[in-house]
Amino acid sequence: MPFPDRRQKSETSSGAERRQFGNSYNQLTPDGKELAEAIDSYKLQHRRRYVTTDELLLVLRDLGYSKA
Repeated sequence: MPFPDRRQKSETSSGAERRQFGNSYNQLTPDGKELAEAIDSYKLQHRRRYVTTDELLLVLRDLGYSKA
């Protein structure tokens, strides 16, 4: 019996990209939810699956955070 090729898209696949925080938005504080949404937005805009530390700093700065 051959192994199924799971790399191919199935007909049942929604085609939606998975989000890092997508399943846990409900348990986040309002600030945490804002950050998670900003990170997900950055990843979509820049076609990134993961963000680097420097990219995370860019997202935080765009939200208005700065080093004290």
